[in-house]
Amino acid sequence: MECRMDGRTAIITGGSLGLGLAMGTEFARSGANVAIVARRQEVLDEAKASIQAAAPGARVAAVACDMGDADAIKAMHAAVVGELGEVDILVNNAGTSRAMDFMEITDELWNEDLELKLMGAVRLIRLTFPGMKARRWGRIINVLNTGAKAPRAGGAPTAVSRAAGMALTKVLAGEGAPHNVLVNGLLVGLIESDQHVQRHAKAGSNDSLEEYYEKMGKAVPLGRYGTAEEFAAMACFLASDAGSYITGTAINVDGNRSPVV
Repeated sequence: MECRMDGRTAIITGGSLGLGLAMGTEFARSGANVAIVARRQEVLDEAKASIQAAAPGARVAAVACDMGDADAIKAMHAAVVGELGEVDILVNNAGTSRAMDFMEITDELWNEDLELKLMGAVRLIRLTFPGMKARRWGRIINVLNTGAKAPRAGGAPTAVSRAAGMALTKVLAGEGAPHNVLVNGLLVGLIESDQHVQRHAKAGSNDSLEEYYEKMGKAVPLGRYGTAEEFAAMACFLASDAGSYITGTAINVDGNRSPVV
């Protein structure tokens, strides 16, 4: 089975590193025109070159945008449409995994988290959803985490904003279904990503990154961390015609670590 996206245009937010870069690479290999979006243009340019090296001939746009800024989102969307055409596939992947004790979270931190992870997605969907419905083909993938289903103590604000993203997924799936616009959530477990690279560096451990992954991976029933490429493969399936009867789901990509199905 091939997961092809020939001629489709995809936006991937948080697309310069880790999961976003892996998805951008897989989508480009599968024939899609890919726009990767993140805040730092220099990192985006490096990611664009990496994707084009992996998928020669692919059309790739790299557009800097702060997903917490409504005006910047409108400008980014216009730039992508101008360069690659109307958007068929949207992957909302921007965000961090901030987790703190509840009493330490200020109003400012709550607002910052919700603006980036929830409202950033809402605003970009508002721009792309009508065209998908009009063309009767569309895919929206909201990248969340398993805390959306099984929040833990100390898991806010991320667990709360991601749970809102899961509810948004179900609402949009119902509205999109009559128009062949499919909307799903992919819930990240322990998967190799730039966020974990940063956590390893901050920990100041003498362990190498590989040793860090090996130790942390023991908490996963499969006994290891997942790879960004494994996550990207699932996203590619959902974004292609191969996943044409799947909508309104929130799929754990976590090696069975989550206690909730």
